[in-house]
Formats: sequence, structure tokens, C-alpha cells
Amino acid sequence: MDLTFKSQVFATETLRLADTEETIVRGGRDKFHLLPQAFAGIKQIGVIGWGSQGPAQAQNLRDSLEGTGIRVKIGLRPGSSSMASARAAGFTEEKGTLGEMYEVIRESGMVIVLISDAAQAENYQQIFDNLKDGATLGLSHGFLLGYLESIGKYFPKNVNVVAVCPKGMGPSVRRLYEQGKTVNGAGINASFAVEQDVNGKAVEHALGWAVAVGSPYIFKTTMGSEFRSDIFGERGILLGAVHGIVEALFRRFVMEQGLSEEQAFIDSVENITGPISRTISHHGIKAVYDGLDAEGKKTFEKIYSHAYGPAFDILLEMYDEVSSCNEIRSVIMAGRRHARFPMGKIDGTRMWQVGEKVRAKRQGDPAINPFTAGIYCATMMAQIDLLIEKGHCLSEVANESVIEAVDSLNPYMHYKGVAFMVDNCSTTARLGSRKWAPRFDYNLSQQALTAYDAGAPADDKLIAAFKAHKIHSALAACAALRPPVDIAVIG
Repeated sequence: MDLTFKSQVFATETLRLADTEETIVRGGRDKFHLLPQAFAGIKQIGVIGWGSQGPAQAQNLRDSLEGTGIRVKIGLRPGSSSMASARAAGFTEEKGTLGEMYEVIRESGMVIVLISDAAQAENYQQIFDNLKDGATLGLSHGFLLGYLESIGKYFPKNVNVVAVCPKGMGPSVRRLYEQGKTVNGAGINASFAVEQDVNGKAVEHALGWAVAVGSPYIFKTTMGSEFRSDIFGERGILLGAVHGIVEALFRRFVMEQGLSEEQAFIDSVENITGPISRTISHHGIKAVYDGLDAEGKKTFEKIYSHAYGPAFDILLEMYDEVSSCNEIRSVIMAGRRHARFPMGKIDGTRMWQVGEKVRAKRQGDPAINPFTAGIYCATMMAQIDLLIEKGHCLSEVANESVIEAVDSLNPYMHYKGVAFMVDNCSTTARLGSRKWAPRFDYNLSQQALTAYDAGAPADDKLIAAFKAHKIHSALAACAALRPPVDIAVIG
């Protein structure tokens, strides 16, 4: 993968991550004056959809482009239940900033499609048919490319096709942008990809979009690489794996170690979404291990050694399913079943009810549990190693496996609960978590926990590889680009 690119509008720089170099652009509010150059010739950017990413990106674009003469207009289906929310955010028919989706597509020089994955698969041909000749089609996820690959289709040849993919959920994208009004550059990192460039403007359009939504740093990938790492990542450590891990740990702590339910929740869920995540966010994965005492390090090393293989086993199967587009097909098929059997919620079980009580009484962070830390870090490192093995660039690996987890998703899970996230994220992610979380739960319970309980020793070579891993220096380089602000999660 060629990780270099040039821009006539934004200053680029070379970022060295361990043994590789990547071209990046730094974002920030001090770059907003360059946006009219990046979007030269575009009078209207149409944002289609009002789901997770739609509200955040539309409002960020609008605010960043204020006073430039470039209009941001929302396109929705007639009678959409989201019309009221869009109007409440200041997009209205009277202002010419809200309209019917295909009308908005036809009149926009750049069209950012943020409807659900299933809706993209259902409506892609109509979207293509209504694009202006020479327009730029923008996606924040490579799902549509994967779907088109799975049915032997491709994008129309007369339009630019780009992706800008914020490495965080929509509410994080908006919240950190708002915080960035006082801390320049606060936001969510984004990858960008140019799938098709018909007029030489695609790179600038993509970079302008990424800067306008508030990304502190922007790195290059391909749309194919993005959909594989993204769909894989949300089924892995971002959501599915952490869901499976905490289910296994809570059950173990209560049933086998005799902890109270509240203490078991603290030692499992609260540990991961609280102190473990905050440590990784600011100091890296190895800092979790380095902060343990001698006995804690021994516990970490043993369970890390036993968890890494079972986690890698599931992740490898999962990556194959995503890369082959089988997982995309399963999402489409599931969508067809939902009219008959809608997805239920998981938050009614005992574990998540206990979690509500724990969060209500929370006072500061608990001490890091080395057993929990070992399993979580082993799974995270297994995902990192697999993505590197599959040829993903280190920025993508770091963001999809670490930064998106600890700087976006986990803070919201700490605030609302893992169950809340599983029940309220995108349909594709919700399906993935429900499908793969039990696999992590069972594989770790049946292999990692039994090996630990049987007294199997730590794998010295595996622990040495963890300590010397290049991801640590890569994360340190990424941290140097991190704005000095944590997300302030609000209701």
C-alpha cells in the first residue's frame, strides 16, 4: 500500500511509526480558512442520512464552512422520522438546508452518504443514478465497496469516489469538535481513501472533508483496507471482543471466585472502560503492565499467554469472514429478517442491571485488576498482530485497534455501559457484537481460563514479544499528535 500523497492545499508531513513512514495532514481550526480552496467549485455539500455519523458530520461541516458560501444540506427520505431532529439542529427547508434525499443528491457537487449500510445496499443504484457528472461521492465506511464487490458491481465511472472515516462514533465526533472550540485540534482522527479520481480534485475534497469534521490527524488508506479493518475491528476489540471478555470475566469472578456481583462488575467492566482504557489512552498498552506490582505482573503474564492464542483464533476466522464479504452478506440477510424478528436488547440481564448500580455509586477509578488487564491486552495485541500480518498500515492498526477503543467507544461505555453501546450503535456493529461476543466468551473460558487454572506457565517468548512490540513506539508517535483533551462525555 502506497502511504504517500500530495496536496496543493494542505501541508503534509511524514510521520514515522516504528519501521514505516506515512504521509499525514494535521487538522485543526487553524486550517479552516483553507477549506474554500479544498472545495473549490463546490457550492453545496449534501449529507444524506441522519443516523450515527450524520448529525455529527453535518453540524461540524456546517460550522467549519460558516461564512464561506458553501452550503451544507441534509437529504432525507420524505416523512423520515429524522426530519424533526435535523430541524432541531438548525437544518430547515426554509433555509434551504434540508430536503428530499435524491433532490439533494442531484443538486450537490459533493454528496456524503451516511445512511445505514443496509440502506446503502438497497439504494445504491438510485444514488448513483442521481449523482451529477463529475460530482464527488463520499462515504465514511467502505461497506458499500465490499457489498459491490460481493455482487460483482462497481461505482459509476463519471464521479470521484472518496472515503473519510472518523475513528470514533458520531457523538464523539461532534463532542470533541465542540471541545475543539477552546482546544485547537480536538477531535477524532480519520483515515481517508481515494477510490476513484475523475478530475484531479478527489484528494483535496477528501482532506477538506476530514479537516472540516475536526480530525486532528488524517492518514491514507484504501477503501478496501478500511472496510476490512473497520468491520473486523468493531467485531473485535472495539465492541464484540470486549463484550465477550467482560461476560466471561463477570461470570468467573462471581461463580468461581465468590466475589459480590458489584465487585465482579468493578473488576471486569469498570476496569476495562475506566483505568485500563485511560492508561492506554495517555501512556500506551505496555504502561498497563509496567504499572503493576511484581505479583500483578506474574498474573498478567500468565493470563496474557493463555488468552492470546484463543483470541487470535477467533480474530483470524473473523477477518476471513469480513475480507471474503461473507460478513457483509450476513448483515444484508439479517436486515431482511428484522421485519419479522427485530433485534432485541441485551441490557435486561443481571450483569447489566448490576452495572447501573455500580455506575450510580461510582467514586473514582478502581485499581487495575491484572487478570482483567492481561486478557484485554492480549486480545488487543492479537488484533494488532493480525492486522499487521494482513498488510494494514500502522496508523490504521493503531486507530482501529487502540485509539478508537480508548478515546471514543470505551469512554461512552464507561458512562452508559457496554450493553448500552451494543444496543445503540450501528446495525452492522450491533449484529457483529451479538454474533462474535459469544465466540470470544466461549473460547477464552474454555481455553484461556482453564489453562490458567491448571497452572500452565507463562510463555516467555510471547511476553518478550509483547514488551518489544513496535506498536508501542507507533502509539507514542500517535500520542504526540493527540490534542491535550479527553472527551467529556455528556448525556
